[in-house]
Amino acid sequence: MPFEYANRLKKIPPYLFVEIEEKVKKKRQEGVDIIDFGIGDPDIPTPQVIVEEVQRQLNDPVNHRYPSSGGEPEVRRAVSDWYKRRFNVDVDPDGEVCILIGSKEGIANICRAFVNPGEKVLCPDPGYPVYSQGGTLLCDATPVKVPLRPEKGFLPELDALPSDAKMLYLNYPNNPTGAVASKEFLWKASTWCVETDTILAYDNAYSEMTFDDYSAPSILECCQGTGAIEFGSLSKTFNMTGYRVGYAVGDATLIAGLKKAKSQVDSGCSMFVQKAMVKALDMYKGAEKPELVKKNIAIYQERRNVLVKGLRSLGFKVDPPKGTFYLWLHVDTPSMKFADKMLQAGIVCTPGIGFGEYGDHFVRFATTQPVPRIEEAIERMRKVL
Repeated sequence: MPFEYANRLKKIPPYLFVEIEEKVKKKRQEGVDIIDFGIGDPDIPTPQVIVEEVQRQLNDPVNHRYPSSGGEPEVRRAVSDWYKRRFNVDVDPDGEVCILIGSKEGIANICRAFVNPGEKVLCPDPGYPVYSQGGTLLCDATPVKVPLRPEKGFLPELDALPSDAKMLYLNYPNNPTGAVASKEFLWKASTWCVETDTILAYDNAYSEMTFDDYSAPSILECCQGTGAIEFGSLSKTFNMTGYRVGYAVGDATLIAGLKKAKSQVDSGCSMFVQKAMVKALDMYKGAEKPELVKKNIAIYQERRNVLVKGLRSLGFKVDPPKGTFYLWLHVDTPSMKFADKMLQAGIVCTPGIGFGEYGDHFVRFATTQPVPRIEEAIERMRKVL
């Protein structure tokens, strides 16, 4: 018996990335050697010291039981201590920290906690689809596009935004563009949100993935301490995408609402993973990245530089991003057409249209391939362009 989707699910557009996966699968079945720059999933393994800590914690039967949906007390304290060392921000581990099953679920659940049907949510375009879809549309709310234009450094024009929205999502270092935001801009954004009574949901998943001596700030450094919530993750910093662990930090009311929503839909991140998170965060002795993280960043920076140099040799105008492991490339044709052409050469890149209307005529490359494969991809592109 066929069942009809709920109206809210019908509003979710077809998932472009599934279509791309099918095309890639077909090419592989045809025997094509695929160089995949599509998904933002680190190819570098989790540091061994963290793997060993997971194993050690897994051997303790206490960690086999249900965790708290908001996070274990010692883990919340570790996040609080990390914020003090990394950003010089004081955070109450009991009232201002929530441990997440990856930052993605927190980004969606904050809408469930505070956004009512029909209310407006301001969503970056191009942007992570969870903001407009998994968060906004699945709450029967209305996503409002916030254009991120290259001539503005992929920063929103705050004065052009509607002042009657319930929430604004921001994300810097930015996926997919690689853009970064200054503290001055973040102060302006947080001030605008306070003045318009708009919740500021700040996705800071790439705070530690920065290059060229750039250090990304926390939104909590740039606000009056109210009305903002920040989401972070160990996925990219420590190559832990499959572990599903992250955190939310910020305004106590927002954290309380998030915890309440989570308590109804999940039972929290596994305790053995949470406790390994403590080991990872404790590697930071101050604001500077630990050597283990620096090593990872050096690998991605080399790949970024090789890819930028290669694309420039093909005639593309491209600047090396200061954050994330993505390169956002402007192309002369619609992004799907360009991506299809690349796939014919065995190269997977993500069409920008998948991140929103303002992402068309761009494609995203994730530097999750070693240097020899990047160089090979450039030569393949040279033959088909």
